[in-house]
Parts: sequence; structure tokens; C-alpha cells
Amino acid sequence: MSDIQGFKEFEFDLPSALLRDIVQLLDGMPSGVLNSSNTQQIPEVQGVYQLFCNGQLVYIGKTDAEAGLRTRLTRHSRKILHRPTLLGSAVTFRAARILVFTAMDLETQLINHYRKTTGAVAWNGSGFGSNDPGRQREETDKAPEGFDATHPIDIDVPGEYVPLGTTTVATVLTRLKSILPYTLRYETLRGTNGRALRGNPHPDLTTTEVTVEESPQTVRRLMQHIVAALGSNWQATAFPSHVILYREQKPYTHGVVL
Repeated sequence: MSDIQGFKEFEFDLPSALLRDIVQLLDGMPSGVLNSSNTQQIPEVQGVYQLFCNGQLVYIGKTDAEAGLRTRLTRHSRKILHRPTLLGSAVTFRAARILVFTAMDLETQLINHYRKTTGAVAWNGSGFGSNDPGRQREETDKAPEGFDATHPIDIDVPGEYVPLGTTTVATVLTRLKSILPYTLRYETLRGTNGRALRGNPHPDLTTTEVTVEESPQTVRRLMQHIVAALGSNWQATAFPSHVILYREQKPYTHGVVL
């Protein structure tokens, strides 16, 4: 083919060129503090981003326009709240809109590049971007690992979490669940298949009232008030990553009963 007169073949390595240019762009950018004030200014577009902890690159992610950079970075900014090791400006970010994605797995390419060149991105694969794994993790008594083991939550952070007064336990829990930056899971009704029915709290939670008189409050004290109102059949337990409330009396190797 190369001997044909007036004809040449040219293969452009688009994935390598794109990776090279994006690395150059990201490495030359200043970082912003990862907080909701900053992330809410980011457009909801597709792109890539990096997270840094105390200046060290720890996480690389990619988004599409449907759940874009603003949504993902805001979610991460909540994830690091109430964790004593990540206060203030400890975590920063860099983000870039990518107008055209090729078929290449850009996220994996960036992770591989930085792992080879700097040994960084410790939070990728550490559970940092994961959702609540559910009851199975507690029932298997699995030890905390990765991000949560290194940066556990603090349930003693004071705040105006719920209004003062008397209301049902379910109302207090619903409010807490909506505003806490970590998972709060509590017992619900179950369907015929045994699966928990989200949005359907256990009857004890909807019929039992609790009085909140303290302001500010902590999650520890609120959960202790709730357990006292529900009675000895109920137990609240705090783990490095989340808090649970179930009708049980059960010790957990890696959880603290409240």
C-alpha cells in the first residue's frame, strides 16, 4: 500500500493525543476548595475532575452531561463533611469540561497515567464514590476500609439538625437523613420478598414520639434520645461511615452502640 503513487496512510492516535492534552490542561490549572459554594458555580456539563487532599492527588472521576460536574462535585463536597481529618480547605478540586468524548475510557486512562507517574489517586477504588452497601456489610461484620477507615465521620458535630419540640421518631429520622452528609439508615417495613420498603418506616417509628429540647444538637445525642423513647428493643449504632437504627440488640465489632 505504501508504494501506491499519490497515496499515503496516516493513523492519528486520538486517545493518546486527548489524554496528553487533558493531562497538560489539568496539571496547569489552579485548584478550588471543594465546598458547595464553589461547586454550585460549576456548570452541569460532561467532563473530568480531580480531587486533592492536602495537595496530594487522591481521586479522578468522569461525568456525563446528565449527571454532570456540578452534581458530582457537590455530592463529593457533602461526602467530606463531618470528617475531622478533612476540615477547611484540606480537599480541593480541578475540573474541566470535555466537549467531545471518544470511545476511550478517559477516566481509566487518567487514573493509569497518574498512578504510573506519581503513584497517586488513593481514593479511587477506596469506596469514596460508593453508595450505601446496605445491611449486608453490617451483618457480615466487615471491617471499615479505604476512605472511611482513614477519614471516619464525626457524630458529635453540633448543629441545628431538627426543630425543637415533640414529634414522631420517623419525622426526626426523615429530617436527619435528608441533611446529614453521611448515611443514616433505619428499619422499615419489608415486602413479601423480604426487601426493605424505602419510605415506609417501622410502625414503632411512626407511633413513638420524641421531644427535642437541646439546641444545638449532635447526632449522638439525638439518636440516644430516640432510643430512650423507643425502648430497650431498639439500638442505634455508629460506624466509621454511617449510623443505623434497628429493632435489635446486637454487638458489632466495628460499630459503637449509642
